[in-house]
Amino acid sequence: MKAASSESPQPPVIGRVTHHSMELIWVPEDNKPRTGSYEHWTRYSLEHMDPKAQTNDTIYIGYSTHYVVEELEPSTSYRFRLRATRPSGESHLSPPVSFFTTREPYSGKNLHQAVNKEDEKELTNVLQSGTVDVNVRDKMGYTPLMVAAQKGFMSLVDILVKHGADITMKDSTGKDSLMIACYTGHLDIVKYLRKCGTTWESRDKNGCSPLHWAVDGGHLPVITYMILDGCEVDIRDKVFLWTPLMRVAIISGSAAVASVLLKAGADPNVRDKAGKTPLMAAVLNNYEDLVKLLIGSGADHRMKNKNGADAADMAKAFGGKNIIKLLDTISLEN
Repeated sequence: MKAASSESPQPPVIGRVTHHSMELIWVPEDNKPRTGSYEHWTRYSLEHMDPKAQTNDTIYIGYSTHYVVEELEPSTSYRFRLRATRPSGESHLSPPVSFFTTREPYSGKNLHQAVNKEDEKELTNVLQSGTVDVNVRDKMGYTPLMVAAQKGFMSLVDILVKHGADITMKDSTGKDSLMIACYTGHLDIVKYLRKCGTTWESRDKNGCSPLHWAVDGGHLPVITYMILDGCEVDIRDKVFLWTPLMRVAIISGSAAVASVLLKAGADPNVRDKAGKTPLMAAVLNNYEDLVKLLIGSGADHRMKNKNGADAADMAKAFGGKNIIKLLDTISLEN
């Protein structure tokens, strides 16, 4: 039965709203406490009006004066109307009313997306919402600060630190944001994190320091700055007792990086846990330019490892012809 406007119930009003739910409240027609049997009460039904589908779906029928609609979409408009059916059977519809759900709360996913997209505005919005931990980790175990340090996003690093990002947090391998920035060669971020209080003595799970990671990355400006800033040039890891110079001889073979370390006072005759020297490691890896540099910088080719082998023995065993010739010439000169 179509209701006259004067007999229409008041439309429902909004209660608590979230991104996926909405509470609708309405006032009983007589606005008096209900007594007696419910057969004498006005019954209400709530209709969801979908203009796109041109449907009116009844989502509630009963005698209550409120209902929570759930499983809604965030940031979406919804339209409802209330039907009041009196004990006499008369039925009246309220005017329709529209409400919006709220936007979906920010999550750690939003925070990491903002960092990866280098979106300063969105990053600030997420952090200012107060609903996301600034140190939330992604699937790889990286915090937003670690990601920004890796990608070289200096402005984002600044925003994150000013919003409380923990500069000492480490990933699953024990690397902190400073180590990551050293490895990826972002000097501005390295300097910034140092001013924030990070230390060159920080260690990963293998005992490697920021300088170990810097020489692995091979970024000379970062390495030079670290040395000038007081970084210990012969700091050892805790597994193999490798210094940064030894790590160069084992991993990259970069003569340019080794030259910076040697000029800063790195010991060319340091021994690792197995008794190897940087020269022995360079010979074993056939890094000819590095072998020449080490010998020219005071590396002793006569030193022997724990098995009694020297650099020449290693060269002959592993077939580095140019290095064999070089070491034989040195032996003859001596």
